[in-house]
Amino acid sequence: MIPLQSELTGKEFDFIHSKNELFRLDFSFGGNWDYDHGSFDKFLDSEQKVWLRIPFRMTQGEMDAEVQDTEARIVFKQPFVLKHLYQEGLDEEARFTAMGGFVNQFQDPVDKDADIEQIWVEEARAVLEQAERLFS
Repeated sequence: MIPLQSELTGKEFDFIHSKNELFRLDFSFGGNWDYDHGSFDKFLDSEQKVWLRIPFRMTQGEMDAEVQDTEARIVFKQPFVLKHLYQEGLDEEARFTAMGGFVNQFQDPVDKDADIEQIWVEEARAVLEQAERLFS
């Protein structure tokens, strides 16, 4: 994980406006969101292993990914680049269970915090600059 400096860090915005603007740049909601915090994520590579993440916390209201109109507000936290390396091919240690297909659909990353090449850091900074312009 590599933290990035950003003018967005510490600034408060309307949640719906933020979501709409960042979705225009192909960001999506990060998977670990909750009612009081979350992140906007954008993959930077074609394999979807390198990501720019802009975390936030709610300052007013609660987050609901489906709601299109709310008074909720967020404050952005420090963005960062991360890289997840996944095992390619079949998982040799996988076990069949009757309910496993409903619950265990994805394998864990081999390395949740892999080294990030400089090209991806530069790409993340360029995307982050685009995002900052949307909020200026």
